[in-house]
Amino acid sequence: MTANQLPRMRDILPKGLYWRTALIIIVPAALLQILITLVFLDDHWRLTSKRMSQAMAGEVTLLLQTYQADPTPENFERVRQMAESPLGFQLTLDADGPLERAPCGRSRSVFVDRYLLEPLINEFGQTIWYDPTCPGRYVFLRIAAGDGAVFEITARRDRVQARSGPLFVTWVIFGTTFFCLVSILFIRSQVRPIEKLADAMERFGRGEDAGHFRVRGAREVRGATHAFFDMRQRIKRHIEQRAQLLAGVSHDLRTPLTRLKLQLELMPASAEIDDAKRDLAEMAETLDEYLAFAKGLSEEAPEQVDLARLVRDIVGDAARTGANIAVTQSGDVGATGRTRALKRCLNNLIDNAAAHGDQVRVEVHGGDGFVTVSVDDNGPGIAEDQYEEAFRPFSRLDETRSRNQKGVGLGLAIARDVARGHGGDVTLSTSPLGGLRATLRLPRPA
Repeated sequence: MTANQLPRMRDILPKGLYWRTALIIIVPAALLQILITLVFLDDHWRLTSKRMSQAMAGEVTLLLQTYQADPTPENFERVRQMAESPLGFQLTLDADGPLERAPCGRSRSVFVDRYLLEPLINEFGQTIWYDPTCPGRYVFLRIAAGDGAVFEITARRDRVQARSGPLFVTWVIFGTTFFCLVSILFIRSQVRPIEKLADAMERFGRGEDAGHFRVRGAREVRGATHAFFDMRQRIKRHIEQRAQLLAGVSHDLRTPLTRLKLQLELMPASAEIDDAKRDLAEMAETLDEYLAFAKGLSEEAPEQVDLARLVRDIVGDAARTGANIAVTQSGDVGATGRTRALKRCLNNLIDNAAAHGDQVRVEVHGGDGFVTVSVDDNGPGIAEDQYEEAFRPFSRLDETRSRNQKGVGLGLAIARDVARGHGGDVTLSTSPLGGLRATLRLPRPA
């Protein structure tokens, strides 16, 4: 693995605010507890165990020297009684046994071994066998007493090893765990309002109304939530005002257009009258398309939409006009949206492709978090530097797409307006068929 392939810290760290905040609190607390534990074990537990082991070594040395001064059974009995009280040892004499024997268990305490054996070895200059592996509360020590005899001493484990160390570590682990759990619960209560606000903003961006929810959290989060509510209300009022304005425009313009049509129908037929009728029809078509563009998503309620089924319905209508359109589907293609608005968007994309190409291919694909609809044609296409220009309202790229004789240049603008109203987008690129590819990309709820 090269240096460029090594994972970076930002790639390893969690991406969510919840876990990042948890790490900011938990990691320093855990490091502090570990540091305190290590300092305690090194300075207190280890040192205390060393002092206790050295004290036991001195007591064993006293017993051994007392016996070696008079190695008789009577003296050994006195030494044994002294070992039991007040020292608290159990002392036996193995007259001809080996110094070493099989250990009781496998675990060993290196610190206790070293701290107990070093004073005895330095004192007597001979091999000493010590077994700290036996289960229970006792440890065993065997020391050569001279003339082949071996002292076997049984002592309580707390005489050679401080018992406060494991207890301290247990309390540190318990305290750290409790602190982390409390921190996680507290962080969760602080992050949840941010998640609700983000979800409401995402849904509003897709054209859905998340409704009013309870404002909770810190002062800054409450301020952001109230600001979002105010912004949402202003946008809704703007949309309502636009709809009312358009309704008035539609009424004011359609009434004189209707009167003009009736007057032309009552006039004698002539070439001038036919030209006037065509002008009126084109004016009515321009008005309808403009109103469709300005109206946007209207007030249609969002619902679950099967985009593949919607595409097949549009393709079926287009096929009756002689268009050659193929449809393919893959993955889950369900998305949340307004059916009539999405149908208008897809209808504009498919009609635009059918108007400029002899072959049209529509691919509906469902991926992770998104649904894409790609519409390809084999027409003349559009230059790459004119892709964005094609989305401008009333834009007619007749020099490039010379077969475009239909509409007033609002098809792609309406399609992108609908897609962005659902939280998605429409982009243009070169088609594998040689013409233009229009791709509708819509988010899919998790």
